Amino acid sequence: MAKKGDPKAFTTVEQGVYPVPNIPMKELLGCIPSHCFQRSALHGSLYIFWDLFVIGCIYKAAEYLDTFIDPAVIQLPHPYAYTFARFTLWAVYTFWTGLFATGLWVIAHECGHQAFSESKAINNTVGFILHSALGVPYHSWRITHAKHHASTGHMTQDQVFVPHTRSELGLPALNPEGENLLGSRVSESVKQEMWEALGDSPIGAVIGSAKYLLGGWPSYILVNASGQKRYPKGTSHFNPTSPMFAAHHYNQVIISTIGIFIWLGCIGAAIYNYGFLTVFRVYLVPYLWVNHWLVLITFLQHTDPLLPHYRASEFTFQRGALATLNRSLLGDCGSIMGWIGAHATNGISETHVVHHVCSKIPHYHAWEATEIMNKKLQSHGVPYDGRPGGWAEVYRVFRECKFVEDEGDVVFFKNAYGIAQMRAQLPEEAASDSGIEVEK
Repeated sequence: MAKKGDPKAFTTVEQGVYPVPNIPMKELLGCIPSHCFQRSALHGSLYIFWDLFVIGCIYKAAEYLDTFIDPAVIQLPHPYAYTFARFTLWAVYTFWTGLFATGLWVIAHECGHQAFSESKAINNTVGFILHSALGVPYHSWRITHAKHHASTGHMTQDQVFVPHTRSELGLPALNPEGENLLGSRVSESVKQEMWEALGDSPIGAVIGSAKYLLGGWPSYILVNASGQKRYPKGTSHFNPTSPMFAAHHYNQVIISTIGIFIWLGCIGAAIYNYGFLTVFRVYLVPYLWVNHWLVLITFLQHTDPLLPHYRASEFTFQRGALATLNRSLLGDCGSIMGWIGAHATNGISETHVVHHVCSKIPHYHAWEATEIMNKKLQSHGVPYDGRPGGWAEVYRVFRECKFVEDEGDVVFFKNAYGIAQMRAQLPEEAASDSGIEVEK
């Protein structure tokens, strides 16, 4: 440990070891029972109807309870108490509606993976309707999301949650006299220099996390924020000529954009007929909650000091697929909330690793596949479970994952002091590569 105040002293940490996997895809897929790959439009539709039913019940309950917040029905100590009570009621409505609407988002995402049914036409029709209703350009995102699955954790090919490098953040070049490449030994002077450039106060980290959760999704879709750095300025999911798309995607991007214009038109019509405040509390705030849950879930699935990122020479499909984590959504609030979080969002956070191994496994089979996959990964020493997913975990990860080095074929996040929690242990045998079908 370093002696505080001594710029020549060093902080040395004992890093965890990440065994870079070299597991053949045949072995990963072979451990999953064959029935887990079966897709049923009827089975999947039951979850759509259930999510809609729950949302409808939440709305009816809020509407009914709202009638009691009236001086003629109940006496409260102050006139503003009625305003507060009504605000609290509808805030609770928006929270739970947004959580279950995220479950609909997950099913639409499943359609994009062709995991909803055996029919591509059914998948794309259901996915287009559900995603458009939630403000998502279905085909545009489906295409880039397939690329994300093909190159998860790849520093120059992954599409989202790509770490900043030291040079991209304008940090001083690595100084071997004051720090090592692995981030296990850093001098006090380098730590201070890093902290001045990257450090967050607790309040600053909270604000930064909140901005990320609320603005991350629209920023990514509109201007590629947090996306692949090699794409030029102006890259957007609404631009059919963006480099993330091939020429034959042009019409699909246009159709997706038309879906968004229809969605905006429906919102405008609803505001005209019911008033802005009604549409705001009934639909727009839950919509913001959906965006919030989407970013929270996916950010935590792919960002953690435990997880590696790969450069081309060490990347394989299976390594990228396993560079993700399962997390119990809302599990930090107790087992009951953890169960509700998983149920409402159709297990997208809890079964994410197996989803990356094979994205055509429907969510209702992913639970069984995950249990089996966890045992397989445990036998290889590969981490698969992260801490429960919630706001406290976003705050922690936001503070711990600041940048990766420009050098190295397998890199891990360093924090604002330049310290990394993990280092890679490469297998002796040569890696084998595999992949998945990217959109055609």
